[in-house]
Amino acid sequence: MFKIFYPYEYVDNIFYIDYEKLYKIGYRGLIFDIDNTLVHHGDDSNEKIDFFFKSIQNIGFKTLILSNNSEERVRRFLKNIDSIYICDAKKPNTYNYFKAIEMLNIDKENLLVIGDQIFTDIFGANRAGIANILVNYIRDVSETKIGKRRQLEKIILKFYRKNNSCQNRLGNIKKEVQ
Repeated sequence: MFKIFYPYEYVDNIFYIDYEKLYKIGYRGLIFDIDNTLVHHGDDSNEKIDFFFKSIQNIGFKTLILSNNSEERVRRFLKNIDSIYICDAKKPNTYNYFKAIEMLNIDKENLLVIGDQIFTDIFGANRAGIANILVNYIRDVSETKIGKRRQLEKIILKFYRKNNSCQNRLGNIKKEVQ
């Protein structure tokens, strides 16, 4: 029942993913959400994220930002990052997932979506037939309240964790962070 919402993998954050291993098994493109995936909601990129993008692009990955944010927000985030983007994406609508496939010029079997929200990033990727990784969303330690969507996500993740056949569908791509 919930499988359309299940990610292929679930990791703590983008730094717990072994990108070299993903490249070796055939992935060539990475589609990222911004807010609460790469940086806290509304924040600009920082040196760590700028370096991260250079690192994964040096491995050979093409990158694309797929965001429901405005063009001004996305361009501000990408100030020091060389990546194509789609703004106002209306995720989970699949139209812009397919547009991302065209823009990257990579078969969808060789693409991954990485995002923090089940009901937008993961649901949209699954509907478009693109493998995906859910990351735990970034939030300030002072944030104690979570919205209704996040509460529903917790329920879905509880079922996901009980369904071994839906977990680790990309293989052993998690890495330990020092």
